[in-house]
Amino acid sequence: MRQAGAYSGILSGGGISGRTGPHLLPLARIKKIMKKSSVDVKMISGEAPLVFSKACELFIEELTKRSWNMTIQGKRRTLHKEDVASAVATTDVFDFLIDLVHPNASGDVELDEEHVEQKQ
Repeated sequence: MRQAGAYSGILSGGGISGRTGPHLLPLARIKKIMKKSSVDVKMISGEAPLVFSKACELFIEELTKRSWNMTIQGKRRTLHKEDVASAVATTDVFDFLIDLVHPNASGDVELDEEHVEQKQ
């Protein structure tokens, strides 16, 4: 059986943050979200939240990079929610987020409140 510490070192490339380990996101929160995802999910190994943590980090980095490109195209230096919505709309891999973030008739971005409440 692998030790969680050794596995998390592999995932993080060996770097250690100032927090309780090499992960940047709270593992307890990730595990809680995983358990809430389905009534069938009862047991979660110690390694699974580590993998999800790294996957979430990579997802946030990629979405931020694409959103920042939208900011630069708009000749601004502050990333706005409209930039995130544009990045989602122009990137096929983020199609699953289209219902969460969408522009309204005035061009502003609205969060789909119903979808947000379901996730909380």
